[in-house]
Amino acid sequence: MPPQSRRLKSTATDGGVPKPAKPAKTVKAPTKRDHIATELRRMISEGELPRGSRIQQDVLASMFDTSITPVREALRLLEAEGVLVGEPHKGVRVADAEYEQVKTVYLLRRLIEPYAMQRAARRLSPLDIDLAERLVADMEQAAEEGDRARLNASNYQFHFLFYAKCGNEGLAAEIDQLWQKFPWDVLQVLHDRADETSNEHRSMLAAARLGDGAALAKATEWHLSRSFQALGRHLTGREVADPFDVDND
Repeated sequence: MPPQSRRLKSTATDGGVPKPAKPAKTVKAPTKRDHIATELRRMISEGELPRGSRIQQDVLASMFDTSITPVREALRLLEAEGVLVGEPHKGVRVADAEYEQVKTVYLLRRLIEPYAMQRAARRLSPLDIDLAERLVADMEQAAEEGDRARLNASNYQFHFLFYAKCGNEGLAAEIDQLWQKFPWDVLQVLHDRADETSNEHRSMLAAARLGDGAALAKATEWHLSRSFQALGRHLTGREVADPFDVDND
């Protein structure tokens, strides 16, 4: 066989036709709608836009130096996510944190996040663990200083350091969507959770350092359960049973 034919065969997939190279992935730049939606989510999660507050489209258009169109698109997106609520003749407001909705988000997070953590345990590097430890320390300092924006950011980075290592981009994206629906602004005003949260994060960190996926999943389950129960007490004014237990309705 001529050398040229041998080279052709080495790259062929069917009938001697070379397999085309895979196109490089392109990352789409965020649109104005996406930028506005992201900033509104941040403002709500950090309490800058309180629950129940009205959203004025013209004010947002001025704030983001844009026309009304991307503002309306962003508001429709957040309405679909349940972050905002549209009311006839009244416009749009920030949705209240309702117990039943929070419970549903919690149940979905409880199903997915421990599994993602268990997958991540086998993929973490020593540098990942060191970064996670620094983020825990940063959260503790931010909580002590009352810096909610920094606490929020470090908490997200800590958890998604693990989720990004779970080996499944789609799974991490689904978790991100659930996080967008969780009332972080409400949880952060529960001052009695600060020490508990720190201990829970350190338990997760210890399991990760050992590479113990089962222990990391268990620590994550406990962390999610305690956070939900604190929210449940705040939203209902009473102790709530963990709805993840199938015997609790």
